[in-house]
Amino acid sequence: MKLSVVIVNYNVKHFLDQCLNSVRKASQGMDSEIFVVDNNSVDGSVRMVRDKYPEVRLLANKENLGFAKANNLAIRQAVGEYILLLNPDTVVEDDTFQKVVRFMDDHPDAGGLGVKMIDGKGNFLPESKRGLPTPRVAFYKIFGLSRLFPKSRIFGKYHLGYLDKEETHKIDILSGAFMLLRKQALVKTGLLDEDFFMYGEDIDLSHRITNAGYNNYYFPGTRIIHYKGESTKKSSINYVFVFYNAMVIFARKHFSQKNARIFSFLIHLAIYLRASVAIMSRFFRKAILPLLDILLIYFGIFFIKEYWEQHVIFPDGGQYPMEFITIVVPVYIFIWLFSVFLSGGYDRPIRLIKIFQGIAVGTLIILVIYALLDESWRFSRAIIILGATWGLVSMIAIRLILHLLNVEFSRIGTKKNKRFLIVGKKEEAERVSGLLQKSHISPAFIGLVHPSDRYVKNNGFIGNLDQIHDIIFIYKISEVVFCSRDVSHQVIIDKMSELQEYSVDFKIAPENSLSIIGSNSINTSGDLYTIDIHSINAPNNKRNKRFTDLLLAFLFIPFSPILLFLVKNPSGFLKNIFRVILGQRSWVGYNSGQDIGTSHLPSIKKGILNPADSFRNRKFPKETLEWLNIFYARDYKFYTDINIIYKGFRELGRVT
Repeated sequence: MKLSVVIVNYNVKHFLDQCLNSVRKASQGMDSEIFVVDNNSVDGSVRMVRDKYPEVRLLANKENLGFAKANNLAIRQAVGEYILLLNPDTVVEDDTFQKVVRFMDDHPDAGGLGVKMIDGKGNFLPESKRGLPTPRVAFYKIFGLSRLFPKSRIFGKYHLGYLDKEETHKIDILSGAFMLLRKQALVKTGLLDEDFFMYGEDIDLSHRITNAGYNNYYFPGTRIIHYKGESTKKSSINYVFVFYNAMVIFARKHFSQKNARIFSFLIHLAIYLRASVAIMSRFFRKAILPLLDILLIYFGIFFIKEYWEQHVIFPDGGQYPMEFITIVVPVYIFIWLFSVFLSGGYDRPIRLIKIFQGIAVGTLIILVIYALLDESWRFSRAIIILGATWGLVSMIAIRLILHLLNVEFSRIGTKKNKRFLIVGKKEEAERVSGLLQKSHISPAFIGLVHPSDRYVKNNGFIGNLDQIHDIIFIYKISEVVFCSRDVSHQVIIDKMSELQEYSVDFKIAPENSLSIIGSNSINTSGDLYTIDIHSINAPNNKRNKRFTDLLLAFLFIPFSPILLFLVKNPSGFLKNIFRVILGQRSWVGYNSGQDIGTSHLPSIKKGILNPADSFRNRKFPKETLEWLNIFYARDYKFYTDINIIYKGFRELGRVT
């Protein structure tokens, strides 16, 4: 057998589906085998592979063994002359396998081969070719010199930026996203080092291949898309620790004791620098606006109070007690900002109307509380009104200033509905159009483009693939979706590269799939459109759902002596109240049981009630229950939970 393809998967079902679809096409006419090693995914990946790709040899692990161990399981069973280690978040061209195998046949000195990789927007990924991360190279990378001077032969060795990306080169390190290995070289060097759980194993194996007398090659004669960051989120602090610790393992294994110590010092320095920057950046982005609001409102009310007591309340002398400015005003500010938070005033992009709503609701709450307080704590309604007015003006003003300064986290506006082009033949293009219309994104425009280069009569199309440049410009397209059934992956990658000047996003719709997949940059996770996402996981809905859970739980406690007589299982009801408060359950979740799959739905807490409870004791078949779950996830509003709880109240003692 010529080629064995090994893909290790962990909870990226939709990307794996797209990857296998491209691998199936690239394998046609070749003597090959395909392995998928699943590391105990919970997203339905195993079932998807069994149902859609029966030719694949599936190894389903009962635990997450890590990248190296999982690959080795398949490599030991593989019989191909060449072994391809392939990430699940990749797409290969239709003739990729033929080209890379031919290159290896023509270059018996080649122990490993990597190819030209692009991201989801068609941009070249520099990790397609890499140098050995010696202490000096690591120093240049960690302290940004490689980024400042990417084409320097001194500073640019990490990504070998001085080598032409359109030419074939001998390189030190291959990328684990696409790593074609000669089986004979693996016999000589050994398999992946299982001391590496994730990251570093590709560097280690590449280095051992060259030490064994073989060469590693960068081959740009074919390309793949790599949705970098799908299997792991590369912006996370956990990634920083795992990746750099893997580098320490590599240094101890391959460098002298002195160099290993230097390398280890640099790596640990990088870990703490990167982790600190990540933590501070995350905190700054989330906390800067609330902190600015607190300071502006507090000092604004302080000056209002000073003026009001000197010129209105106490013109002849006197002042408000210290408790007013130290206790009461902070409570006012908390109520206002919490109301703004619940109204969505801190969601992005910023909508000024939400700030107005939050301040208005907060002011109403403050005035109601004010009326119930003892006379000694009623200081001034006027300051409440003036403080609310100042709060509204100052919050809007600071956001307008930051918006004009083009600060990313303070952009004002609403999310514009995207304008789509779908490239495919009529049947598949209309199917994908239906998916977009049923998803959460509410397209502003959907145009169909025929994949041929010949003129096509209207028939629902606005043009053909040769006219796509003009179509994007005229129709102000923001996103292009390619139907992989009708458009080859070569053409898809060609067009992604050609259309970079238009700043459009790209997606690929695999055949017979309910997903449409893409990625906006090498640093973001891929964007995924499916028929059944994302409303319930929108930030405001997640927040409102949790707030509704807590509010109802705390309301149920004082009325429990009465409510216990109304529910079927009183002890279960009391238990559920505290489970909800502790975040172990939600009052409403998905229908489960009867082998109902929920892995394709946004993740939420297990519910005591479910959407079927709003129909009061009616029995539904499995298919209906699954559709109720989809509608609940897609169309969620907080009053949906209120309605379900109202109609299914007697079941609140259900033990789940």
